[in-house]
Amino acid sequence: MQKVITDDLDALIDILPPHIRQPLRQQKDISELLEVVLDLGRPPEARFPRREMVLNPKEVDEEDIDYVSSRVSSFGDDNRAGIERTLHRISAIRNRKGRIVGLTCRVGRAIFGTIKVIEDLIQSGRGVLLLGRPGVGKTTMLREVARVLADDIDRRVVIVDTSNEIAGDGDIPHPAIGHARRMQVTTPTMQHAVMIEAVENHMPEVIVIDEIGTELEAQAARTIAERGVQLVGTAHGNTLENLMMNPTLADLIGGIQTVTLGDEEAKRRGTQKSILERMSPPTFDIVVEIQDWDKVAIHPDVGEAVDALLRGRPIATETRWLDEAGEVRSRKEAPATTTEKTARIKPQVRGGKLPKLYLFGVNRGRMEQMAKEMRLSLDIVNSLNDTNLFITSKSYYRRKPQKVKDAEVANLPIYVLKSNTPAQIRQLLEAISPAEGTGKADRFKGALGEAEEAAEQVKGGQEAVELSPQSAYIRRLQHLIAERNSLSSQSTGKDPNRRVRIYK
Repeated sequence: MQKVITDDLDALIDILPPHIRQPLRQQKDISELLEVVLDLGRPPEARFPRREMVLNPKEVDEEDIDYVSSRVSSFGDDNRAGIERTLHRISAIRNRKGRIVGLTCRVGRAIFGTIKVIEDLIQSGRGVLLLGRPGVGKTTMLREVARVLADDIDRRVVIVDTSNEIAGDGDIPHPAIGHARRMQVTTPTMQHAVMIEAVENHMPEVIVIDEIGTELEAQAARTIAERGVQLVGTAHGNTLENLMMNPTLADLIGGIQTVTLGDEEAKRRGTQKSILERMSPPTFDIVVEIQDWDKVAIHPDVGEAVDALLRGRPIATETRWLDEAGEVRSRKEAPATTTEKTARIKPQVRGGKLPKLYLFGVNRGRMEQMAKEMRLSLDIVNSLNDTNLFITSKSYYRRKPQKVKDAEVANLPIYVLKSNTPAQIRQLLEAISPAEGTGKADRFKGALGEAEEAAEQVKGGQEAVELSPQSAYIRRLQHLIAERNSLSSQSTGKDPNRRVRIYK
């Protein structure tokens, strides 16, 4: 239920050469135009949400490029320009000599209602970080955030507008930002300095910033948050996990450091001695993953979510969307359990069979040898289209080569091995191998049920409850159940009679 207040489409079409402009105006769905692409030596193209079309069979030449370039503002260090008092963005591609050889003329639109699904979070005064793939509407949502806070909530809002994308080109801001004030940035490398200047000189209650992408900008964001100013911004990355793996921006969610535990603590947690932990409080209180124009996934407590991911616990997220009537709907979701040692996503094995494996950066010979020792029959495939479990190493996953990106786009379960050692591979195969009959599954379910029941008894007044002896893996899950119920727990005794005791 979004209402377009303006897209100034005529202003963008008028900068195009006549032989490109005329066929574009004839399109019935011109109101849905996303961008026009002009590349030297290629026919001009128009892109719409569901199609692309060639506007003229005549190839774009230097005169066409110069025609457009002369009708927009000067290109900055980021190779972006605009049209005064509009939200349109014209981005340039240059050759090695600096000559423009390509242009992307993107339509900028101001839309009411884009933050309806998160308006309560924005009005709470807490810092909100928006994540999402390019083109999903982060900047449009940020623009609406500034207007709502400035006009509807009467907050003092300052926008740090690096490429004039939020408030439009020219010295007079676009009316879509309401009464919010806008500070322009002379060059992208100075964005962090303008962020601090905004706080020191203009006493804002809220700062809005698009595309936090460098370590200096992340540090500036933390400085702003520590001064008690509400910060609403966007950053590079689609999900919270992406941000955690980005060493440049990890400070936005508290930073990640390696901690060495003592022997007893490592045993209690059921982990290795060297683990990852959050360094400090997050800069942003809330992370919103924009999945689509009207659908978001919310992490309402970033610190808690990061800690859970690092410790291999499932994290609760809230998904919100707008229904056909424009009403906000929501549901709580808990993703599959992750393991602190190896897996980013714990694969689900159904039907008593091993999943079809795709190995990337993992030693196949070692995998097959370990499977032979464990008397398992592997099904290793060579195509992402045939697999239902993508396996890679930690080093490959962090570098994010194209195959990993393709697996993520395809929503494949991804199992990340810490290393290619036999122990890690054995742990993987144990995790994905089907249970040996129903008895094993029943015992597993019964052990977790026993822990849940014990937690209820302790919360009901009982001083402590000692559980039945279990394996190290099940004891770890029982410790997590106690922790989830805000109770203490410890393991006592020696294997095979080692058991968990739950108490207040």
